[in-house]
Amino acid sequence: MSTTIHLAQQPEADALLGRSPLAALVGMLLDQQVPMEWAFSGPWTLAVRMGRDDLDAHEIAAHDPDTFVELFTRKPAVHRYPGSMAKRVQQLCQYLVEHYDGDPTAIWRDVATGAEVRDRLGELPGFGRQKSQIFLALLGKRFGVRPEGWRKAAGPYGDEGAYRSAADITGPESLAKVRAFKQEAKRAAKAAKPKKD
Repeated sequence: MSTTIHLAQQPEADALLGRSPLAALVGMLLDQQVPMEWAFSGPWTLAVRMGRDDLDAHEIAAHDPDTFVELFTRKPAVHRYPGSMAKRVQQLCQYLVEHYDGDPTAIWRDVATGAEVRDRLGELPGFGRQKSQIFLALLGKRFGVRPEGWRKAAGPYGDEGAYRSAADITGPESLAKVRAFKQEAKRAAKAAKPKKD
């Protein structure tokens, strides 16, 4: 699994995302309450701080929790909420070790349907339905992982020609379109809320 990715908008960080399924999963996990580029550059920052050129689920799962949090909190922090996100990343890796022998590709390798991949992703710590659908769309659109029915299982994130999520980013122009879509969705949601008296 190696492809050209433009989520972090940094060559080294994007190269890691393109060759490392675990880095892509961790980036997706971190993609909340911070700009997308910050979230998806997190795996590279973490790998560098661990003295590695890739992430290893077994190593992260077994890491001392306190020193792992320190890797996240060191400036510049890996995330706006470094303590809680360090814990989530470690829980994700522990789950991968326990259920998939530390190999994230086992989540989707040899799986017949997109719905099954989405459901397996949904069982990961920190992955709800929306995050699972976005990651399934990312697998299909950017990594060529396309089990039967993957677009339908990814919901609106699987739509061709959409600019809704990380799955649709191929460079700065598409990043701007995705950002504009998200801002408009936030505005619409805010406008739809009932006004308080």
